[in-house]
Amino acid sequence: MLRRPKPTDSEADLLREQERFLTSGAPSAASMVRRPDKRRGEAGDAEGTDSSENERNQKDVVTIEDLPDQLPSLTPAPPKKSRFKASRVTFEDAGERLDRHDTHISAVLSRIVERDTSCAPISLPAFTGLAFPKVLHRSEASTQVPSSSSKGRRSIFARQIAAQRLKEDKTLKPSSAEPRDQILCSDAGSRLVSGEGLQGPDSSGETLRIHQENQTKLHAMSKSEILEEQKKLLSQLDPRLVEFIRSRKSQSAVSPGSPSEHAAAADARSQDDPPAEHPESGESCRTAAGSVQSPAEAEMEEENEVKSPPLTGEDLPVKPQKEWIHMDTLEPEKLEWMRDLPSPRKKGTTKAMQARFDFTGTLIPPSEDLPTHLGLHHHGDEPERAGYSLQELFLLSRSQLIQQRSLALNTLACILTKARGGAYQSVLKGSVTSTLLDAGLLFLLRFALDDSIEGVMSVAVHALKALLVCAEDEECLDCTFSWFRGLASFPLLPSSQEEEDEEDEGLEESMRETAEEKEERKSDYDVARQDVIKGLLRMKLLPRLRYILEVVRPSPRVVQDVLHVLTRVTRHSSWSATQVLDCPRLMETVMSEFLPTSWTSPSSLSPPSVYGCPVADAMKLLRVLATSGRHACARLLNSLGVRERLSCLLSAEPSELLMEPNEALRIATEAYRLWTVAAAYGQACQLYIDLYPALVRTLQAFNSILSTSDPLQLHRLSALLSLLTQVTHTAGCHQELQAGMVRAQGEECPPPPPVSWGHVTGLQPLLLGHLKGLVKGLDNPVQRDGVLTLIPAYLVYLQAHYQQLSRQTCFKPVETLQDLELLTSEVLHPLMCHNVVQNLMKNLRSSSVVCNLQSSPQSPEITPSLPGLACSGWRDHPGLVAPSSPFPLLTGLGLVFETITEIHKGLSRKFSGFLLSEPVIGYLRSCSQATPTLSHSRSWLLRHEHHFLYLLLRLAHRLVPVEPEVAKHASLYHQVALVLLPWLLPGSEYLAHELLSTVIFSKDFISESHSGGPEAVELGELNLHTQHQTSPSLQTVGALLREACTQLPSIRGCYLTQLAHLEQSVITSRVVFLGRNPWIGSHLLPELTGPTLPSDWPFIPLIGLYERTGVSDGGGLAVEELPHGSLQTVTHCLQWLLLLEVWREEALKVVLPVAKLARLSCVFLCSSDLFLERPVQRLTWGLFRLLTRGSRLDSLDLDVPPPGLASFQDLYSALLAQYEAVSFGDQLFCCWVLLPLQRRYSASMRLAVFGEHVGMLRSLGVTLDQLSVPIERFTSPPEDSLPLLRLYFRALVLGSLKLSWCPVLYVVALSHINSFIFSQDAAVQEVEATRLTMLRKIYYLTDEVLKNHLLLFRLTQQHLQLGFDMYEQLPAVRAKRLETVLGLQDDSRA
Repeated sequence: MLRRPKPTDSEADLLREQERFLTSGAPSAASMVRRPDKRRGEAGDAEGTDSSENERNQKDVVTIEDLPDQLPSLTPAPPKKSRFKASRVTFEDAGERLDRHDTHISAVLSRIVERDTSCAPISLPAFTGLAFPKVLHRSEASTQVPSSSSKGRRSIFARQIAAQRLKEDKTLKPSSAEPRDQILCSDAGSRLVSGEGLQGPDSSGETLRIHQENQTKLHAMSKSEILEEQKKLLSQLDPRLVEFIRSRKSQSAVSPGSPSEHAAAADARSQDDPPAEHPESGESCRTAAGSVQSPAEAEMEEENEVKSPPLTGEDLPVKPQKEWIHMDTLEPEKLEWMRDLPSPRKKGTTKAMQARFDFTGTLIPPSEDLPTHLGLHHHGDEPERAGYSLQELFLLSRSQLIQQRSLALNTLACILTKARGGAYQSVLKGSVTSTLLDAGLLFLLRFALDDSIEGVMSVAVHALKALLVCAEDEECLDCTFSWFRGLASFPLLPSSQEEEDEEDEGLEESMRETAEEKEERKSDYDVARQDVIKGLLRMKLLPRLRYILEVVRPSPRVVQDVLHVLTRVTRHSSWSATQVLDCPRLMETVMSEFLPTSWTSPSSLSPPSVYGCPVADAMKLLRVLATSGRHACARLLNSLGVRERLSCLLSAEPSELLMEPNEALRIATEAYRLWTVAAAYGQACQLYIDLYPALVRTLQAFNSILSTSDPLQLHRLSALLSLLTQVTHTAGCHQELQAGMVRAQGEECPPPPPVSWGHVTGLQPLLLGHLKGLVKGLDNPVQRDGVLTLIPAYLVYLQAHYQQLSRQTCFKPVETLQDLELLTSEVLHPLMCHNVVQNLMKNLRSSSVVCNLQSSPQSPEITPSLPGLACSGWRDHPGLVAPSSPFPLLTGLGLVFETITEIHKGLSRKFSGFLLSEPVIGYLRSCSQATPTLSHSRSWLLRHEHHFLYLLLRLAHRLVPVEPEVAKHASLYHQVALVLLPWLLPGSEYLAHELLSTVIFSKDFISESHSGGPEAVELGELNLHTQHQTSPSLQTVGALLREACTQLPSIRGCYLTQLAHLEQSVITSRVVFLGRNPWIGSHLLPELTGPTLPSDWPFIPLIGLYERTGVSDGGGLAVEELPHGSLQTVTHCLQWLLLLEVWREEALKVVLPVAKLARLSCVFLCSSDLFLERPVQRLTWGLFRLLTRGSRLDSLDLDVPPPGLASFQDLYSALLAQYEAVSFGDQLFCCWVLLPLQRRYSASMRLAVFGEHVGMLRSLGVTLDQLSVPIERFTSPPEDSLPLLRLYFRALVLGSLKLSWCPVLYVVALSHINSFIFSQDAAVQEVEATRLTMLRKIYYLTDEVLKNHLLLFRLTQQHLQLGFDMYEQLPAVRAKRLETVLGLQDDSRA
């Protein structure tokens, strides 16, 4: 019996087994049969082909039993021919059929086509003295060309002919008189010019001459000239043609004949002519061959990177033996990997290089020469460089080898971790994360998650976690959880794409696609490109993660990575949190496997599996899910058994849990935080009653916790204090809900929570005692850091207690006031004045996000489709969350100050020192001049700083009227309030409402209104009148300011009315800030689409009125009459704008001057007569004069499109149409229209006036004095637009523009026309001809006044009656030019 081959069998064993099989005669497992080609008909078909052709077309087919004849088609196959087509009945011409099948000799001869032999070389036989040619003997055959040098086996006669041709070619070579380098370079002839298209007998000679001429030109050029010409050629030629030329070059470099001939010739040449003897010839050949090199190849030559010679048999470490099968042929290209690595690139190179990383994600410098035993060298594009590029890692991740896939994915995970931390920002160009996402990293990781190998799948989960999760971001969010409103967070949604709305432009509302329809129509790639999390959810990430947790049951690290990924997905939005909750068996698996109600003690500190044990990351996932909404939190508590888990984990001390101590502390902390979120909805409060003894026992261990200074113990205590704060808020609402249920009488009303105020009253004395001990602990350097961590949480609790106490029926004012005085004297004042706190306050500016716009040196990478918090390195540099930050402590103090002063207003003076301290005043000054940007990476920090600024302003609001020292800085506080208002983020609408109601429009904060401010402005106006002699009829700004100050309450009411659309948002925000927990719907803040109010909020009344009553699409007014109260609204808006422009200019610096002008233009566009009203007229005149003064006029750039408009020119066109329709020559409207006609602005607006709206020139009667804009801004520099100059001239000549109708533009047109016609600058023929034509027409004008104005114009003089100065007579140069022009005209007539 024959045996199967074994892996250990040698070649001789295999041959021996083959002989035994053949001699045995046993049937083979597979048989070979010949099958006909189905596309050519049945075998033996006589029509169309003969039998020999059928045999030639047959194919060998190996058939195996039980195997289908054809494989399933993966790609579209070629169309099959019908087998029955030959037997079909066809009707055709008999003559055509006869001609097709005719085999007569005439039919054959008629198809003969003569070849063109004019260019074929003719070789005559060699003449000899013999009568007959010499007979070739076999003994002489060895002297001919050997058979091995030809392609295949050739006959003796063929070899003889080849030898003869070779001899003839040698005789045709150039003479030895030519330089040897040219001979060597021209032996092979031109590689590009073959001579096939030349018609003539000497085509080969002509080709050689062309080649030699090219060589001569190349030798005459320098190397730099050759490279320059090469770059020009490469930029002009088609890339496919360049590739073809290079392929021709590489083929000819091997051999024009066979490879063996070339190898033999190269060996012979290397033996006869060593390269060292003729360096010039080698250089010239390289230059000639390199004329079409790419720029990269040229740079390689400049860096002297010499390629090594091809590999030969002598270079092999092991010589091949004859017995080795298929080893008789040397293949150098396959043996290149055996060479030594070339040296790395030098440090001095300026060429950009591909980034390469080691297995830990560290970037390897190009010049670093690492040893090969590290495993970082491979056979890639740059074998001399260690490391892997991103492209190579992508390729390796799809390898068939498990180890290679795991290695590539693990390296990508390390790269992503470092990239998210900003490690490559200073050394790499572009964003690594964005580059990887654009290359398809998301799909690569999703495919890898489906790998059947657990190791590859585990590494893919780790890489996905590195992409989505930033550990430092999560740490920052955990650190701020115990701050005021620290449990709330913004959804990490990418910024919305505006391009989505462009598709529906012009469609009716009913025909537009909904957001869901657009989302369904997008591909996975489009969704992932805009939103990574949404793309992953669309690719069924959650079911796969559930499968990994439930079925695969991976290692602890993979479980933690999966939980981190789920937490990040949940932070995306409430929609994604719902997806996590609704995923079948996902949350059930998490609860049963990682949050069990009973477990056993682990056998080691690092158990091989975490299944069946509580995991802190699972509890954190539940906490983030609960934050997404009240309904999600209720599902967790009631449906998934979270209530029982909380009771199980918190009823005992962490040391009593059968867990590793640190893990027990972490899970207890996360359990308290989850309970805090639930209590912030008014839920899970029954647990407070049930676990009250355990909570009190933990509070009683305060001293031992503080003495250990263990960060985990401190975080646990902070989380417990946050829980007590939310329980206190919920208990404070019990009485109100109880009364509301009685009043509701069956209507829907939230039920009262089970915890009442009596359940939480006993906590305050205990926690107050703790706080007193903490204040004393500031003197202990060992406990100082822990004390500073805990004090903010205690202060937030005190604020909640006193805020809710004042609303209870059991509130006793006298006792409470005494307690507050005692609290202030014993706790708050010592804490505020403590040396540690004072030193901490000095870090206000350095820790502020508002004041420090510069990013850190190692800023993290933020991808638009994957927003993050950018918290990398937050412990190492100053910041809002850094340990040296004073913001959590000072915010807690501000909360207590606000609550105490609201109950006991007499205590306000006690805290004036805090507001007047030098660090606070310096910080407020920096804030008043800052312009922070809005982004996801700053918003969550800015929110906490906004809370602190708001509390400072609330304290100032109480102190300014009663404390003179604080009132001195009232303007600073007002400035800060004005800049803070447009900074406030979604979710802070209540703060904006309070600022508008108290500080913004308070006369106490506008100190200029009662300290001689209007009078000072009046004196300035009087001085201005004296200098510029402006019209005295204009109302001075001082009187307008005095009137605006008296109307501040009405102005406040106007703006609050205009912001009434934010009422629901204000109510929702108020519920959160006042701690009315049973009414809170979600602790996930609104989507971060922008600030609560726009930066140009003072213009809101004008914009709103324009949107309701302004110009419609047809050009007319949308309504005939203004809504009731519109005049009063516009008046109050203009009064407020005037006040801000004069006294608070810094508050409006974020609004561009062109935006101000565009917004104020609504006064003229929203009605036909609103601008004619006396109050509006006076205020708008004052604003116009402020906008057209000095530097303000210089900063007005109308070429910048105003926000909300495509361009200012569109708005100006509407203004011109409105002016023609309803202006009645109003001077204010006239000045408004003339302002954009200054010379430095676009000529299109001047063309619109003198072209489309030339009729309005009759009514622009404002004088130069009334314009209050220097006339030089209209006349300098001279106009260079020829169409506009022609329109100027036409308007003057035809009488459309007169001095009495439009003095300003008359002077402007005179100035430009005069400068144009007498200009001595060289110009093109058209411009010069226009000059001559205008000058002739002016000379022959019948209007002598206009003629003199045009010819004798000298300079603009705003104080003169005409507005310009004139020559008494033409200067000599101009007179000579005029005579020349007129003389030319007379000559032409003659």
